[in-house]
Amino acid sequence: MLDELLGRAELKARIQELEEEKHHLERQLAAESERRSDAVADRQQAEQRVNKLEDKIIELEDRLDREADRETATDRTVRGTESLRGGRLAAVLDRLRSFQTGPEGALSAAVVDAEAALPETVSEAAGDCGPLVRRAAPAIYYTDDAGLVSVALRPPITPEGFVDWAETFRVDESWFRPTGSLVFGVVRADVFAVGVYEDGDRTEFAGFESNVKSDHSKGGFSQGRFERIRNEQIDDHLDEARELLVDHIDRANPDRVILTGEQSVLQELSGLADHTASTDAGGKPEAALDHAMTDFWTTRLVRF
Repeated sequence: MLDELLGRAELKARIQELEEEKHHLERQLAAESERRSDAVADRQQAEQRVNKLEDKIIELEDRLDREADRETATDRTVRGTESLRGGRLAAVLDRLRSFQTGPEGALSAAVVDAEAALPETVSEAAGDCGPLVRRAAPAIYYTDDAGLVSVALRPPITPEGFVDWAETFRVDESWFRPTGSLVFGVVRADVFAVGVYEDGDRTEFAGFESNVKSDHSKGGFSQGRFERIRNEQIDDHLDEARELLVDHIDRANPDRVILTGEQSVLQELSGLADHTASTDAGGKPEAALDHAMTDFWTTRLVRF
């Protein structure tokens, strides 16, 4: 009664109404926040779907481009190929070096990845030969602004990718020939040979053969025991080869080390070399080394 007289009852009722309204608004706010969270999640999911679709579109467009390249390549074929070594290689390199144009008239480009798109400058210069140039990779592509020259050379040593417009072609002797000091070796499961070279002339040689069982058991051994013995013999052979190779590297302190051989054993010594390559060079150690040296320092010429 006293509260009513003082107006407090009305105030309390108003406060209660406001409390209820506040709780209602809080519930609305919570519901709205939940809806917004759901909306954000939905938007994120939609964005993820869009990104996946964009990736798929890019993948399909790339496949279409490659298919178009293949179709173009079937319309245009290479004019010829040739393996270059010795005097013939020297003559071709000299001919390229002698070519001279006006400023930025000669293009030299290292195309290192056959799966990647050609640099735009190279693609424009190559024209409809572009797919063939890319297929020749890794190679050095040479052409000029008048279209008089259009060839690719696949050298033994492929440089990092570059594109260079100049008055002359960029021809580095070290890509094609054994320049400076070089330690060159060949390794097979039962043969190892190594040579030290100065500008292509051999100044040292060492090599040996190991008694390693043939690939197939000839009776008297279980297959498992035979393979275990053979693997142990190969391991011993490679240990001796590693020791001999390291000794020549330490004494010669060469500009580069190149190792060739059977792929199955080559990887065991590859960490000692700057460059490696597989070869089928056979025979005695010295003959195998000469064979491998010739194989490695052969350049492939492709005419477009």
